[in-house]
Amino acid sequence: MATGKPKRSPEEIEDLLIQRILLVTFTAKDNKQVMYLERMAMDNLREGKSLLLHRGLTEAVLFDRLTGNFSGNDQSPPFEYLVGCYRRAFEEGNKMMQSPLMDGVIKPTKKLVAQYCRLCFSNPDMFPQGERISAGSDLLPLMGTPCKQEFFDEFFIDATFDDLYDEIREVTASVPLGDFVQPLGVLMKLLLEFPNGAKALVNHPLWLPKGAHVNGRMIEKESILGSFLHISPLPELTPSDPDYEDQLLCSSTSMSNSLDASSMSNLYDGLEKLLLHLLKDKDKNTRESVLDYIGNVIEKNSARSHMHVDTATCASSGMFFNLSVVMLRLCDPFLNDFRKRDKIDAKYVSNGTRLNLRSLTSLHASPEERGAWANENNSKFRNSQYCFICEWFFMTARVLNLGLLKVISDYRNVTEYVLERIDDLSLVQMQPPYPYLEASTKDKLSYEYQILEDNNIQRALSFYRLMIVWLVDSVGGFKMPLPSSCPMEFGCMPEHLVDDALELLLFASEVIPNKLDRDLLNDFMNFIIMFIASPNHIRNPYLRAKMFRVLKYWMPNRRDSSYFTVSPFQGHQLALGQYLIESILKFYVNIETAPFSEKFSMRHEIAKIFKSLCREPGHRDAWMKFAKKEEKGVYLNFLNFLVDDIIYLLDKGFNNIRKLKELEEKEKEREKKSYEFRSQVKSVKQYMRLASEDVSMLAFTSEQITAPFLLPQMVDRIANMLNYFLVQLAGPTRKSLSLEKTNKQCGFDRKRLLKKIVSIYVQIAREDKENTFAAAIGNDGRSYNDQLFTEVLNILNNPKLGEEVNLMENREFGNLHAKVKLAASEAMDEEEALGEIPDEFLDPIQYTLMKDPVVLPSSKVTVDRSVIERHLLSDTTDPFNRSHLTQDMLVPDVELKSRIDDFIKSRNQSASSS
Repeated sequence: MATGKPKRSPEEIEDLLIQRILLVTFTAKDNKQVMYLERMAMDNLREGKSLLLHRGLTEAVLFDRLTGNFSGNDQSPPFEYLVGCYRRAFEEGNKMMQSPLMDGVIKPTKKLVAQYCRLCFSNPDMFPQGERISAGSDLLPLMGTPCKQEFFDEFFIDATFDDLYDEIREVTASVPLGDFVQPLGVLMKLLLEFPNGAKALVNHPLWLPKGAHVNGRMIEKESILGSFLHISPLPELTPSDPDYEDQLLCSSTSMSNSLDASSMSNLYDGLEKLLLHLLKDKDKNTRESVLDYIGNVIEKNSARSHMHVDTATCASSGMFFNLSVVMLRLCDPFLNDFRKRDKIDAKYVSNGTRLNLRSLTSLHASPEERGAWANENNSKFRNSQYCFICEWFFMTARVLNLGLLKVISDYRNVTEYVLERIDDLSLVQMQPPYPYLEASTKDKLSYEYQILEDNNIQRALSFYRLMIVWLVDSVGGFKMPLPSSCPMEFGCMPEHLVDDALELLLFASEVIPNKLDRDLLNDFMNFIIMFIASPNHIRNPYLRAKMFRVLKYWMPNRRDSSYFTVSPFQGHQLALGQYLIESILKFYVNIETAPFSEKFSMRHEIAKIFKSLCREPGHRDAWMKFAKKEEKGVYLNFLNFLVDDIIYLLDKGFNNIRKLKELEEKEKEREKKSYEFRSQVKSVKQYMRLASEDVSMLAFTSEQITAPFLLPQMVDRIANMLNYFLVQLAGPTRKSLSLEKTNKQCGFDRKRLLKKIVSIYVQIAREDKENTFAAAIGNDGRSYNDQLFTEVLNILNNPKLGEEVNLMENREFGNLHAKVKLAASEAMDEEEALGEIPDEFLDPIQYTLMKDPVVLPSSKVTVDRSVIERHLLSDTTDPFNRSHLTQDMLVPDVELKSRIDDFIKSRNQSASSS
């Protein structure tokens, strides 16, 4: 009878099991699959002990294997060997689920091996051949093995998490544009697959570095999350930094294109998942730690809002742009459901503790008003009462201000720098290569691909759309007129919320107009119409002026066919009402308070929009109604300031033309004009461009609505201005405005401007039934003379003007000339009849006979009503003591008027009798 293999004893089975797991033996010297532990085997022989491995020897055997210097057998590094031991123990356990050896040998061995893995990880030099454990190459592969869950449950304790997070941060931060895929993958798996991973991360010392010395740059460089957020192709410096040109030629700049769009998208995907997991962690302290981190990043980098950013103390634009993108992605749930805006609490601005929003400039409230409002709310609200959506909303707004919007500003600076270098090169005729130009162009491309990729602009616009709808809610919703007083919920909001929204709209309207959503633009249009001329709600005039710049891009009759398929103006109900036209005209008047050097360009933009709108029937009707209603109010102020601007701009332009003419004579023979000459050309071009636009505006206005020009407050002023410039363009010195070669470069056409001014004369004269305008022209003793009008007609009828000759208009101008001569003759007869006028009847400002004397309530001075009303169009103060004064405060001097009337009557009677 055949006999089978001899049955092994339990001791022999245990020996074989430990051999298979640890790959060691006391007996099999020639077995290449296991390592012969000769020293321990000889010690056992001397002591008369068994050469069989057993559970009591497991740790001693394992330690001997790790510390011995063996040859000819498995030479794997300690950590790799230990992981193999754990995997083999796991496999053996699957075979012996019901065996007593499972609890007696296999489980204790796995626990022991995991403990030694931790020792290798935290102290790689503890064993010979030990080496640093890499999160990517050593741990990531384990994530895909069957034993991963058991191994990591045994392997990870808090200290192990800390060491691993340290290693992940160091690997990621070692190079600016390093390979982040593996360390980010490990980090995500640690968070997603291990319950304590999130808690260990936010409790790690480098989750948020602490201390008085910590600044924004240190958080970026040292924090675990900062090491990932730092990865970016954006350059560190911009042209506003003094070291920018030094950086351009460094090799680091050329690295900026080494990250492609897919790489950055992968980074954003990973960071979004990472933060979302932390924010949804069942331990609320984890979410609080994330909010604390972002709050600290914002506060430590608040100086990024400055024009020049100190890169030694502030985080990079790359970090803040990445944070902007990720935070916007996490806003999607409430951006797609506007009903959730009710969870945004305005009181967070004054009472939230993570962000210091109280120090920011408000839309309208003064610091004292903000403080009082904060104190009022302080006893009712605590930071814990603000929900997550509320905090995330305001944090995202701040990050966008310091991140995305700052990056857009940097992009504009780099683009301007590139264009300036191109101009410089063309002037000096420099030949390739152009190192500065090439390097800065790479920077420009880096900005473009970062900003415009991944729907970043569209997602940010959706955020700001939510914000402006929420802001409008605080004043009662989209309706007009606005409440007269500004609610604190609106007035205390940081000014940059609206400023950033407008900047982004401007940028998007420039670079991606066809990708803008019509419904989105409608909400922005509503907001602009409501607040564009409301200093009671938005105090900063520059902010309201920026709204006009946005509207300019949305004009329905832009020539650029690549622009909006359908203009937001078309069919817009609020825009078609009186409110937009009214807002434009009111703001044109209010902008007088802006710095002198800037108000002209601001009004220039406003005038262009106004003219464009009024070509549309609906807007033109609204304009006509408003002008009639405010004929002696805002509309008259508008005309007065328009005249002021024309006088200033044409005077400056003409003076600069005369200076340019002198330079032209001096440099006639020079091939290359001097810097002074080129600067003078630019100056003339600027003044004449603005002046020409304003003159066109005045012509357009005088043609459509003439009545205000004939009011006593305006008629003399408009006549004097037109006469004055008629002398400049057609008088004896007109040749001083004739340039030989640079007229077109300067945008100046003397005859065209003359024709435009003549058309204004004619348009006002058509409605001058009482010859008021004709009399005002003739009364202008400074500029008017009979020969001037005759010379103008000679110029206009010159056949050299060709098709520009308007026979009907010239005929009307000739008829006006006849009326002016008659009115001037009658005025002279009247002046002779009056003779010497008593001083008490003369206006103290103009020294002309008062026709409607009024008393100024503060100074008690008596002046002519038309004279003081003309003054009040520009300045609402008493000219004699600067006290506040308005038209309704003027007191008629009935007794003096009666005496003046009697004086005129008596002198006329005397003249007629003689």
